[in-house]
Amino acid sequence: MRNHLRSYFRIFAALALVCVLGAVTHVLSQGSSQAPTGFSTPTLNTDPGSQSFSNGFPEPSGDTFGNDQSHFEEQDGVDNGLGPLYNAQSCVSCHQNPVTGGISQVTELRVGHNDGNGNFVNPSISINDGQNTVPNRSLVNDRATCPQAQERTPGSENIRTFRTSLNTLGDGFVESIDSNTLVAIANNQPSQSGGQIEGEFIQVPVLEAPGHSRGGRFGWKNQHASLLSFSSDAYLNEQGVTNRLNPTDTTTVCKTTPDPEDTNGADGMADIDHFAIFMRATKAPPVDSVLLATNDAQTGQQLFSAIGCNICHVTSITTAPAGTVINGGAFVVPAALGNKIIHPFSDFLLHNVGTGDGIVQNGPADTANKMRTAPLWGVRTRDRLMHDGESLTRNEAILRHAGEATFVINNYRNLSTTQKNQLITFLNSL
Repeated sequence: MRNHLRSYFRIFAALALVCVLGAVTHVLSQGSSQAPTGFSTPTLNTDPGSQSFSNGFPEPSGDTFGNDQSHFEEQDGVDNGLGPLYNAQSCVSCHQNPVTGGISQVTELRVGHNDGNGNFVNPSISINDGQNTVPNRSLVNDRATCPQAQERTPGSENIRTFRTSLNTLGDGFVESIDSNTLVAIANNQPSQSGGQIEGEFIQVPVLEAPGHSRGGRFGWKNQHASLLSFSSDAYLNEQGVTNRLNPTDTTTVCKTTPDPEDTNGADGMADIDHFAIFMRATKAPPVDSVLLATNDAQTGQQLFSAIGCNICHVTSITTAPAGTVINGGAFVVPAALGNKIIHPFSDFLLHNVGTGDGIVQNGPADTANKMRTAPLWGVRTRDRLMHDGESLTRNEAILRHAGEATFVINNYRNLSTTQKNQLITFLNSL
């Protein structure tokens, strides 16, 4: 059995390599190039952003990448709109490892319940001793600017989950992926997996382009398609700061500032604009090239493809050409992001791999137990894995996969201990 598996792996790996090389040759012939990588946004106490380097994204007149980063790191207080309900005082509080914009151990709490037909229902949570209600919202904020506003999970909400903070480095390239590319990946997955895997592509509203929608790709539920929409949503829901795209606070209890709280500065841009530009201008997470060059990591990379991990954790994607209009006409892909080959190790689609949290956000009812494929670029900087951070080793995280991924995990179980360690060595190089 072991010899048969080894032969299968060699054949599969060889075929996969031919396909990858063919694809890379094809895109390179059309003028594509590798996206720049690097952890190049160090978090500084003095003169924030002064030692940072962007991917070449064109900054608006009067703005700089360092200035965008300083906005991303800025600590908000009650005097400029923090709360009344919030989780953190700044973007960097949740996105910082090993540099500003990266991942972290910080989690948020989501809850809800199902109705009599099994459909997910966003809860209404009473605060202020029952005198006020926060309606239709699965997020339960951990902090409040006064005790009267503090949220607590009602016993009726029996669907409960934690969500870990995600990496935002390189997300400008992700935003610049043509939605048709994601659809094509989804359409190819059944034939790659004997009909067992098929990612779900969903269309979600683009907040800055009312009436327009686009293929979701950000958040654990693909609830956002644009980085400006994501910035606006996070500013309101994670920091309690209202803005032009989300102009109303979740509660008026202990509220002291008028809406919207995020207004344009002297440069004509609001904080959410700086947040989006910062993420669009970051480089993609780099690999550990020394470890990746080892025999164990190279063998592990072949095993990763041979057992089928790369069906969902797609190794290479090419962004849309420069000049492509996206986000309902609100954004044009610049040369710094267009025609770039990225290696996110994700298909940016929703799958049921047995770890779904039961929550629905911006998707149809069937997405309740589906999660976005976690991009593995930069995963070596993460010590708490999966959507809830409950898996602490790579082996544990892999073995939690089920559902659509069952046959892939069975392939993993059939590997020898040495082969499993080689595959994990490869993951530790990403």
